[in-house]
Amino acid sequence: MTAEAKTPQRTKHRTRDAEATKARILKAALNEFSRNGLGGARVDVIAEKADANKRMLYHYFGSKEELFQTVLENAYIDIRDAEQKLDLDHLPPKEALERLVRFTWEYYLKHPEFITLVNSENLHRAKHLKKSEIVKIYSRRFVSMVDTILQRGVASGEFRPGIDPVQLNITIAAIGYYYLTNRFTGSIIFERDLMAKEALEERLRFNIDTILRLVSA
Repeated sequence: MTAEAKTPQRTKHRTRDAEATKARILKAALNEFSRNGLGGARVDVIAEKADANKRMLYHYFGSKEELFQTVLENAYIDIRDAEQKLDLDHLPPKEALERLVRFTWEYYLKHPEFITLVNSENLHRAKHLKKSEIVKIYSRRFVSMVDTILQRGVASGEFRPGIDPVQLNITIAAIGYYYLTNRFTGSIIFERDLMAKEALEERLRFNIDTILRLVSA
């Protein structure tokens, strides 16, 4: 085999190695940022857990801030992609909205790292999201999806007109987000285990009922 023939194979191998290294760094960074926030996360810990070194990390992502932005963008893209896969346009409006509320609640439970990343970004006044065009694109698509559900519900007579899809989305997120971010203090204040299986099931029913009553005609 000539040197010319070997070169493309070596290039492909290096590309695969680079992509694998970046994936390991992103996975380790997600864990470190979600545990300690942007301020408390350490680059050397991320590099060690990724079986890489800091030089490689900076080569691929530029800085700790840029790495955090990439992790944050990926987190938002993940939930927005999952929402689109619900295929809500093929469901009756009320059923579609119920499925969205259920999905949001279950996503927060399965992905606590998303909540902690958002908390960290709010502490930094969304300075990373401000620079992210891709998150804006995905968010506009999501708002459009919710708006379509509302419009179909108005047309069928199930939903009242004039509901802002952005306000509705904030409310759907808030009734799950607040419960989970305050689960420790809430369990003490209200003298009940807010994370018990029965409590979580009761909360989901309450969330669905609240949202459907809010939009009903």
